[in-house]
Amino acid sequence: MSDTLSIRDNRTGKEYEIDIKDDNIKALDLRQIKVNDDDFGMMSYDPGYMNTASCTSHITDLHGSKGILRYRGYPIEQLAEKSTFLDVVYLLFNGELPDTQQSEDWAMRIKHHTMLHEKTKRLLKGFNYDAHPMGVFISTVAALSTFYPDAKDVDDPETRMLQACRLVGKTPTIASYAYRNSRGLPFIYPDNELSYTGNFLNMMYRMVEPRYQAHPVLERALDVLFILHADHEQNCSTSAMRNITSSKADPFVAVAGASAALYGPSHGGANEAVLNQLREIGSLENVPAYIKRVKAGEFRLMGFGHRVYKNYDPRARIVKETAEAVFEVTGRNPLIDVAMELERIALEDEFFVSKKLYPNVDFYSGLIYEAMGFPMEAFTVLFAIPRTAGWLAQWMESMADPEFRITRPRQNYQGLGERHVPDDYRS
Repeated sequence: MSDTLSIRDNRTGKEYEIDIKDDNIKALDLRQIKVNDDDFGMMSYDPGYMNTASCTSHITDLHGSKGILRYRGYPIEQLAEKSTFLDVVYLLFNGELPDTQQSEDWAMRIKHHTMLHEKTKRLLKGFNYDAHPMGVFISTVAALSTFYPDAKDVDDPETRMLQACRLVGKTPTIASYAYRNSRGLPFIYPDNELSYTGNFLNMMYRMVEPRYQAHPVLERALDVLFILHADHEQNCSTSAMRNITSSKADPFVAVAGASAALYGPSHGGANEAVLNQLREIGSLENVPAYIKRVKAGEFRLMGFGHRVYKNYDPRARIVKETAEAVFEVTGRNPLIDVAMELERIALEDEFFVSKKLYPNVDFYSGLIYEAMGFPMEAFTVLFAIPRTAGWLAQWMESMADPEFRITRPRQNYQGLGERHVPDDYRS
């Protein structure tokens, strides 16, 4: 048996043998298929990249039809149960989980970079009180490029790791300062004796107490949510990160660009849409009528279905369990009962089952964030903080790829052919 694909072009009667490697063919191999010698050659046409592999990666393994998500081979369920977010960042960057000493050293290395330059704080204070936190986050991350000119040496592996640690350390600080600026509150310096998420909650919520200590259940819940959101293969924002990386832009502006892609409501704002929908339904007795309207095609049921997952999103189960633990501390949000009823119907009703519309990670996460006191406009920033680690892992992998080259997609041009400007144009 030959690892090739036989193609017959019925326009010309010619036959071609295309090599198959790892169940893929190289798109460039299609270029030999021509009607005439002066033709450009055949291209694959794939709007939205529904079935195009843009890179080779060893980071995240996602099998949507089976509901499988693994980081470097480890199931997301096991990492969420047994690991910490910073250990997962170490895994994403280095390929292996750290041992005890490596974990401690790594945490200290990240915490070394939590402080922001005082001039960065002036930049943050320049935003209006009602500026969207995500716009503030994107702008400030991009501005960090001007404070660290060494970041432009992207070809040096040690420099790349340094910038990655800087970004992982500073993104919670930026996010918390954006929140406090919107509330007219003074900025809180990082407390590096706290955990990564404990320090973030400290910078968010500390007032006049000598030291802020988050409830351990809430601290752990946020850590789990960060683990779940750390990476998710070649999604919109990760693809944006790799595209920007291909020009050898520094990682600060690249992360800002990826964050801008995440900012879009079709990507990072899904949990906000879920929460709005749950509020619109309001109570259990309104669920049947709402489901009826969904079936009639009036609108979509938010938080169900996924571009990749055609099975139960493995992260959704973990988030649901985490929500119950959080509500034990904060009090139970009655909207959780509405959410659980929607889930029950979706898993049993043939309308949803036939369309493989299962709950995704966004379905319960917004309820958790709200219970923990985060404003809805900050939800996407809470997504960006952990996803920064995934973007950076993809950035470092891309820079070390022997097939690294600048991204330049082709297009299917269907516009007008050559024409000429009239001699009397604007005469």
